[in-house]
Amino acid sequence: MQQRPPLPPFTLATATQKVRLAEDAWNSREPDRVALAYTPDSQWRNRAEFFSGRGAIVSFLTRKWEREHEYHLIKELWAFHDNHIAVRFQYEWHDDSGQWWRSHGNEQWEFSAEGLMSRREASINDVPLQPSERKFDWPAGRRPDHFPGLTELGL
Repeated sequence: MQQRPPLPPFTLATATQKVRLAEDAWNSREPDRVALAYTPDSQWRNRAEFFSGRGAIVSFLTRKWEREHEYHLIKELWAFHDNHIAVRFQYEWHDDSGQWWRSHGNEQWEFSAEGLMSRREASINDVPLQPSERKFDWPAGRRPDHFPGLTELGL
């Protein structure tokens, strides 16, 4: 299996780097690219969905980004230990009707020795948002380095 640095056990610096790499990949909205960060048999819980494997991850993300338009995500390190990382995140998106949402969540990640995520558990809540309340307004793709994180935005 190919390595995906940084590798566990994590330090503050490497856990923070791992979180940002995950954020960058998800903001690409490229399911095949995102799936490469996970083990071939990665176990997922996303809200009330349970599935495993890269093929299922690609299918899930494809469906997700077909309905979550103009998706912009910020992740922030919450805690880490050995091969585990916990993050909090928020993302903004709108549905087909034009309704904007801010989704708030927490994830727990477990990594293989090669640095691939072998388990992901996500709890997420959606809150309706007025367009004037949006905060994640960078162009599509990676969040610019100068753009504030969740804490700096007061979220």
